[in-house]
Amino acid sequence: MKPILDIKNISFRYTKNISIFDNFSLALAEGEIKAIVGRSGVGKSTLFELILGRLKHQSGSITHEKLSQVFQDPYSSFHPTYTIREQIYDVASMDGYEILLAQMGLEEIHLDTLPHKLSGGQLQRCSILRALLMKPKVLLLDEPTSALDNLNQLDIMKLIVEHLEGMGVLLITHDQNLAQWCADEVILLR
Repeated sequence: MKPILDIKNISFRYTKNISIFDNFSLALAEGEIKAIVGRSGVGKSTLFELILGRLKHQSGSITHEKLSQVFQDPYSSFHPTYTIREQIYDVASMDGYEILLAQMGLEEIHLDTLPHKLSGGQLQRCSILRALLMKPKVLLLDEPTSALDNLNQLDIMKLIVEHLEGMGVLLITHDQNLAQWCADEVILLR
């Protein structure tokens, strides 16, 4: 089966003396969750920047199918002067949004609100909603539940696991218990 995300032997250095990745490889298949775990500063978010093409690796290759992502800070993920609904319309179809909205504990009123009027947890759930409505093949999640309380964290991760059909998930987390609970493979960066 062909990977939907294929990272082959990438190397990346910020400077000649600081190597973040040296011949790093990873393959993600449809229906699979892989978790990247490690302390701050080991390159977890750098890996996403490389996958998204915002940073250029020095060697190796990265290929992927359609991506969407959820970042740790939901306030930086939305433009402050447009409603959540307008920002979802910009990138995704609203087909089936009502079911996801209810599953995430959100209401229609949340979609017609400006981002700064929502709590961090509500906004992060809107970010996850938008990412799922984009119908990606690869979903990149960078600490997606850090703005949520423990009960909502579990509910949202269960929801993502339930929507794995047709996509794969690459998850960055500091939470080893979460990684071990939901991931098919846990990759520890040092």
